[in-house]
Amino acid sequence: MPESKVVAISHEKGGVGKTTTTVNLGIGLARQGKKVLLVDADPQGDLTKCLGIANPQELTLTLAAAMNSVISETEFDPRSVILHHQEGVDFIPANADLNAVETTLVTTMDIDRRCVLRDYLGLLRDGYDYVLIDCRPTLGLTVINALAAADSVIIPVQAHTLAADDMDGLFKTVGRIKKSANPGLKIDGVVMTMVDSRTNLARNTIREVRGRYGSVVKVFASEIPYAVRAAEVPSKGQSIYAYDPNGKVAQAYEALTKEVLAIANRERKARDNNAR
Repeated sequence: MPESKVVAISHEKGGVGKTTTTVNLGIGLARQGKKVLLVDADPQGDLTKCLGIANPQELTLTLAAAMNSVISETEFDPRSVILHHQEGVDFIPANADLNAVETTLVTTMDIDRRCVLRDYLGLLRDGYDYVLIDCRPTLGLTVINALAAADSVIIPVQAHTLAADDMDGLFKTVGRIKKSANPGLKIDGVVMTMVDSRTNLARNTIREVRGRYGSVVKVFASEIPYAVRAAEVPSKGQSIYAYDPNGKVAQAYEALTKEVLAIANRERKARDNNAR
């Protein structure tokens, strides 16, 4: 098993903090000395915008170009689509071209349509400690590709009843991918996001999630609070650490980063023990 780890940040509902978590967890890992690649697997390009690309539609070298090269089996420099962010992470941008890739995946018969992204990232992952994939909020072939490529999944859940209710669908999807395309896929945990601890709704939702799912999957101790300054970050092209380094959201993502690193450390020790 490679030392690098590919993590899909996924939830079938939009607006739950997937992109924000991908960016701030990724940069948090880089701040801990890890080499990190972020992958924008959403044709809306929100992660790409968050990392400073104002108009992703102007880009020609994106995840779509890389996946098309795998589908068509054409020669392609796998690193040619990688950009670098000043806070120490590499990233692969995306734009609406990824919608056309999904259409191509639906019709292609010559390859395993679920594993195109895995094949592509296999050319890159040895150069990184972590690869984080920001998934789109639907169950399409690009999300299936992300789950087939990943070693594990982190599920952001907004502290709101409706967002929590949608978790069962994602668990079923992960189970199907585990059976059919990626037997090693695991759920690293659920992270509660946009938590307004002053409200009964948030407190009750968190209690419900921990009570209902805590015996099945890890629910991270770190909870990401709602903050106005955090909501401003996506338009700034930087992480919460750069924009509001002393704020409670930065502190929460730093704590989440340490929890994620602890998972990898336990996995590494288990592999070492099994190898003896």
